[in-house]
Amino acid sequence: MSQAQHPSPPGLPTTVAHLNHTVVYARDRRRSAEFLASILGLRVGAPFGPFLPVDLGNGVTLDYYEKRDEPVQAQHYAFLVPEEQFDTMISRLEAAGVTYYADPAHTEPGRVNDLFGGRGAYFDDPDGHNMEIMTRPYVRP
Repeated sequence: MSQAQHPSPPGLPTTVAHLNHTVVYARDRRRSAEFLASILGLRVGAPFGPFLPVDLGNGVTLDYYEKRDEPVQAQHYAFLVPEEQFDTMISRLEAAGVTYYADPAHTEPGRVNDLFGGRGAYFDDPDGHNMEIMTRPYVRP
């Protein structure tokens, strides 16, 4: 398999670029990190300086950072999730009282999509970030 399919072990140089972490702005880093971790079935890590990490398990960490002095600009984050865990994640959204949608514009509430032979849904996190869970990656030209 290619290097792109298997990240290099931690601490070793890579031959291609891999996303390692990104900052997710939040009004309350703990609330937002715990929300996403609970939906995806993950855990929030120990604080790292001003950041509160959620390790996605694939070498990428979302580092939640509080931004209280100005509005949080909503972003889009998409997560490729196992098919066998998708229904559980939808159930977690329902239990939390969070509406999910089949489309990114949020016009089809309570529905999932079937893009690229998989299933997907969009939902807002506490700061308005448009989160997406999908069981198949997008097919790109």
